[in-house]
Amino acid sequence: MNGKERIMTALNRGVPDLVPVWELAFNEASVIKIAGKFLEPDQLPEPKNIMDMTDLEALKLVNAFRAIGLELGLDGVTATSMAPMQRVDQSHFKDAFGVIHHSSQFGEPFPVEGPIQGPEDLKKYKMRAPEESDFLLIDLMRANFPDRAVAYILDGPFLMSMCLCGGLENLLLNYALNPGLATDLARMITDYNLASLEMIAKKGADFVVSDCDLAYNSGPMMSPAHYDRFLGPYHKQIVDRGHQLGLKMVKHTDGKIQTLIPKFIAEGFDAIHPFQPQCIDIAESKKKYGDKVCVMGNIDCAYLLVFGTPEQVREKVKQTISAVAPGGGYILSSSNTIHPGVKPDNYIALVKAAREFGKYPELAQGKN
Repeated sequence: MNGKERIMTALNRGVPDLVPVWELAFNEASVIKIAGKFLEPDQLPEPKNIMDMTDLEALKLVNAFRAIGLELGLDGVTATSMAPMQRVDQSHFKDAFGVIHHSSQFGEPFPVEGPIQGPEDLKKYKMRAPEESDFLLIDLMRANFPDRAVAYILDGPFLMSMCLCGGLENLLLNYALNPGLATDLARMITDYNLASLEMIAKKGADFVVSDCDLAYNSGPMMSPAHYDRFLGPYHKQIVDRGHQLGLKMVKHTDGKIQTLIPKFIAEGFDAIHPFQPQCIDIAESKKKYGDKVCVMGNIDCAYLLVFGTPEQVREKVKQTISAVAPGGGYILSSSNTIHPGVKPDNYIALVKAAREFGKYPELAQGKN
């Protein structure tokens, strides 16, 4: 099997020849650090946000990621939106939807100011339509990795509503105090997602990851009633349309998601990522739900991949595969993303261990 066949088999809860290996995302700095194990220094750009790179630096970054994918034999790669962004100042940028985000040089951006503070703002707001250029990374991944599965990260109703409101607290207050606005936001963003899926499928992506964390380490960010009103019906519409277009649909969220998993399954998601190890046992989840959904994850990127040794990573991958992979329906990844704190040697050890211990049919027979 090639990489695409492995991942698609696993997403269908089948048994491939090897446990597939895939990552949700790599930060610019992490790409450069890992690729430095395979490329010469002059082949790599200086670590910075891609929006601050010259065309030559961006090309070097793409080539660096290509080197990682080919050298390590990753089974899937991920594309993200190329919708335009503009730098506001050293630590802030404005996205194509009018949201201002704060971001450190290498850190995760988070919204600090949104264009919709109340119903009157929503009436005046004109939602940007998806443009073909937003999805150019799918073309790039397809061209560079023709035999690998290509994922696309699609910001869902929760994340985009949060951004347009200017932050998590604002959205959750709207759930409680201004439910009409929250519903209208969810409807508008769902329509945007549905239009985006048309282009994603046309470009040739294989699966879509509906992004945004919905839980803390202690439990969901919202009540069951709020989830069922403001998210569940919209997730189902998005998943159903993705399936109609031939796409597999994956739900990403960190946190303690035990009460949300049945909802994700009822909405039709094909897989759940990444089963954060501090909050949920992926092996128990596989036993309980593996006949209904593919599980993806969950080698710890908060501590093990940052502070551990390659041998410790190897042993954890071995244990995880032994516990979760038998019977198929499993894709190995980190417990979130490969961020700048991850040691390159540890990530390389993760992939090599997956190939060492992730061979079927031995796993299917429980012999690993």
